[in-house]
Amino acid sequence: MNIYKFEKVFSIFRKKYQLVPLEVFGNNPYKTLVSTLLSSRTKDEVTLEASTRLFKVAKDIKILRYQDIKLIEKLIYPVGFYHVKAKQLKMLSERILKEFKGKIPDNREELMKLPGVGRKTANLVLNRAFNIPAIAVDTHVHKISNLLGWVKTKTPEQTEKELIKILPKKYWPEINRLFVSIGRQYNSKRKITEFLHNKKLI
Repeated sequence: MNIYKFEKVFSIFRKKYQLVPLEVFGNNPYKTLVSTLLSSRTKDEVTLEASTRLFKVAKDIKILRYQDIKLIEKLIYPVGFYHVKAKQLKMLSERILKEFKGKIPDNREELMKLPGVGRKTANLVLNRAFNIPAIAVDTHVHKISNLLGWVKTKTPEQTEKELIKILPKKYWPEINRLFVSIGRQYNSKRKITEFLHNKKLI
């Protein structure tokens, strides 16, 4: 296992960590789920502003359920695909109230049955809101894991499967927040590669 330098990588990444905007919602399952869904194809700063506007009006899933779709669209604009996401949020709130009595499920399979919720979103909710170890792979985790030589994969889904095999479970809760933070700071393949090289990680 030493070939992967897990402890060294995580130690250096922790020292370089800068707050990832959406982590402010981490202890709230509803806000974590909604903000993560909104974050797809959208910068975190834009998502944070949109989420904050929405949560001022819809403080919980019950209130969200009764909002007009046009109002939801207005509140979350300009996140990517805001028309689609507004409909997904409306349907998601209805499903959660009907099937889960208003509680956000803490189970990956049940989360992924909700409109707009893919594996990455489900894993992030499990991790951030419920402290359940899961590897949430976005573009940053996918790119950096490949640059480190931990995996040789083409898609985030493949990366998650390979990381599950090699990454000790104690690192699972941290990998997304740390790798996203590094990816945001060194926002090109060249910059990340230089950083990893300078730190003798590759």
